[in-house]
This record gives sequence, C-alpha cells and structure tokens, in this order.
Amino acid sequence: MKSDQSLRNRKRSLKGNGNGNSYGNGVQYTNGMTATMKGKKGGLQGWLDTASFMKWGFDDLIGVLKYHPLPCFFVVALLFFMGVEYTLRMIPSDSPPLDVGFVATRWLNRVFSSSPTLNTLCAALNTLFVGMQTTYILWVFLVEGRVRPGLAALFMFTCRGILGYSTQLPLPQDFVGSGADFPVGNVSFFLFYSGHVASAVIASIDMRRMQRTGFAWTFDFLNVLQVVRLLGTRGHYTIDLAVGVGAGILFDSLSGKYVESRKISMVTSPIAGIYSPLR
Repeated sequence: MKSDQSLRNRKRSLKGNGNGNSYGNGVQYTNGMTATMKGKKGGLQGWLDTASFMKWGFDDLIGVLKYHPLPCFFVVALLFFMGVEYTLRMIPSDSPPLDVGFVATRWLNRVFSSSPTLNTLCAALNTLFVGMQTTYILWVFLVEGRVRPGLAALFMFTCRGILGYSTQLPLPQDFVGSGADFPVGNVSFFLFYSGHVASAVIASIDMRRMQRTGFAWTFDFLNVLQVVRLLGTRGHYTIDLAVGVGAGILFDSLSGKYVESRKISMVTSPIAGIYSPLR
C-alpha cells in the first residue's frame, strides 16, 4: 500500500509544460534525457540514433567542401602522406640524411664553397639582420614598455636549448662556415631548431600587431633570404628552419597568454625608479 501511494504521489508531482518536457520535484525532464535513456536501454541502436554523424546529409558535405576547403585539403594530405610514409624506404644508418632543401640549393652550396668572399659577405649581412631582430625586440621592451616579444624570445631560446641539447644532430655534409656568422662563428651550435628564423618571425608578428606592416613584410623577405642562405651553406637542415617558423608563432602566442594571465603593466616605480614587478 505504501509503494502504491508513493507511486501516485510521484505521478502527481510531474507537471507538463506543453512542449514535451515535464518537471518533477524541481527537476526538468526533457526529451533529450528521454532519448539518452532510450539510448542506454537500446544499446548500439540507441547510440546510433543519437550520434552526430547520423544527422549529416548531402548538403552538409557540400557545405564542408565549399566553406571549409582547408580542412578538406588536410584530409587529402593526411591520406597522401600516410601512403608515402608506409611505402618509402628508410635511409640507411650509414648514409647521410636526405634533405629536400639541400637538393634544391645544391647549386648555391657550390657557389659558397668556391667563393669564400661571397660566403663571408652573406654571413655578415645575415648577422646584420640578426642584429636588427635583437634591436627591435630590445627597443620594444626598453622604450615602448611592451614585454611580449621579449618573453617570446626567452621562451623560444630556452626551449631551443633544451631540444638542441637533447638531440644533437650531426653537422650536415658540405657545411660552409664563416667567422662572420653571429653569434658563434665557426664554433659549435645547436642545429634544431633555427633561432635566427624563429626570432625573425616573433619580430614580424609583433610588427603586424602594431600595424607596422611595411617593416613586417621587410622582415619576412629578409627571413626568406636567410632561409635560402642557411640551406645553401648547410647551416641548418630544412626541418630546423620549418620548425623555427612554427616556434616563432607558438612562443608569441604563449607569451601573449602569459601576459594576459599575469596582467603585466610596465609602470615606473615612484620609489626606486625602476620597472615595477610583474603583477
């Protein structure tokens, strides 16, 4: 008798709202919950009924192809490179690595090897470009009071040091060094990844953020020349340079998130006359 009475009370406590939903004891029971419960009871069939892809139609496919071509390209690229990866023969351990960038700049390597003067001149110009990157990042921090590019550079070079030490790649064959290279000249250096390329990307991104578009395009152009020169001298593998571009973008984004989270304000201290601590 008690169970029958409680069941009748429970039925009376459920009130409809006219749209298929009901309320009981302050809790709303929706059709979605009903569908979920049916899915649990129905096993695989219930799961398929509520799955997102079961609602896709031909119009959705056309919409993806029309409005999202980049993800579609990546899908095709994924399938293509899966085929390449599983059918390509591995490079033997006693052979030098295959680098497509080295193959494309083989002629330039011969030019640098046969002309030490030209090689030194290009190295000096590259060093000048590195100085431009450093000057811009320091100017932004010391004069404009913005820390994002400087933080990005610190993050980037720290990570480069860790990765470069963790996996020390062999010096490429036909390497053409120069004492005019900054900062190490002919001394040993980490190959992975290119700090020169990454810092140029960091500076270029900041220039665009500050509407200095002309300077940004100039840095991008000089960075491309730097990449070609580093490939020609075998100063970096292609993967070092490509990851350098990605590292510049990544660490600029991370430094931006850090600045936002810490809400850094570079305000001169009225007491000591120095920058205030990070807040």
